[in-house]
Amino acid sequence: MSAQTAEKRDQKKKPNSALRKVARVRLTNGYEVSTYIGGEGHNLQEHSVVLIRGGRVKDLPGVRYHTVRGTLDTAGVSDRRQGRSKYGAKRPKS
Repeated sequence: MSAQTAEKRDQKKKPNSALRKVARVRLTNGYEVSTYIGGEGHNLQEHSVVLIRGGRVKDLPGVRYHTVRGTLDTAGVSDRRQGRSKYGAKRPKS
């Protein structure tokens, strides 16, 4: 568990192009790391508490962690029908 200190959109590495959502997070051990926020849209703000897991993002240098969607202050992705467990989305009503 850790508290978010800043949120930014990071440029990717060649040859891809996008604005990836990245959060700068201070861990409970005092380290400060960059974490990737997967999925479409998010609700994180400056003092949100997030859970992170390992796993780098290949086209973002220095980003070695992912935020876990659907836990603590991080909301799950809405209107997600496939791969829901990776994005903290509940099963939709048929």
